[in-house]
Amino acid sequence: MLERMSSGLKLLLIVPHPDDEVYGAAGTLMTHLAAGEPCGLITLTRGEAGRTLGLCDSPQALARMREAELAACLDVIGLTRHPGSVFEHHHFPDKYLQDQPLAPLVETAREAMVRLRPDTVLTFPPNGSNGHPDHVTTWRAVKAAWDALPPGERPALWYYASDVPPEHEALRAQWLPPNVRRDVSAHVTRKLQAIACHRTQALSTVDFIRKFPERITQETFHAVGAD
Repeated sequence: MLERMSSGLKLLLIVPHPDDEVYGAAGTLMTHLAAGEPCGLITLTRGEAGRTLGLCDSPQALARMREAELAACLDVIGLTRHPGSVFEHHHFPDKYLQDQPLAPLVETAREAMVRLRPDTVLTFPPNGSNGHPDHVTTWRAVKAAWDALPPGERPALWYYASDVPPEHEALRAQWLPPNVRRDVSAHVTRKLQAIACHRTQALSTVDFIRKFPERITQETFHAVGAD
């Protein structure tokens, strides 16, 4: 039997890559942590298959750099300094989650939900927000883990969500609009600082701000079953 935390987390993020925590949820994490509410982050890969921007010369070096970037980001957010909060880093293969057996990913998510007892779990939506196969596979694993829990023991399930439907028809067909909005403007300076910790992801930062500037100060989510 799994050992359960005596008091659960307020919010648990389960995402595939270092940096997936920061663009859409850094302000929400800061809000909970400032209120004394512990939060958690589970990152499934080390991000070793991402772009290097010339900052390193091998997947192994990129993995180490992205781990250091994530540590710096979480320090700015305050998660790794907050009593009771949790950060766990797994080493599933970056960019190839869809080629892995799904069962270990599902079990990773299920075990975390049982042990950490979050009020809410946050992950990517069915279309992965941008169709990234790691995002989509993470959604499949988290949703399967959530479905496997008895209804009375399930946390609330939230997905990242944007008011702007995707341009690609296949992604738009699975788009879920936001039904939860969080004003995080009080944390915008620290949020930008946390984003900037992910130096190897500078192009992703530019793309996010260009496409979704409003989501720097307002974080939006789709709560499953809230409609």
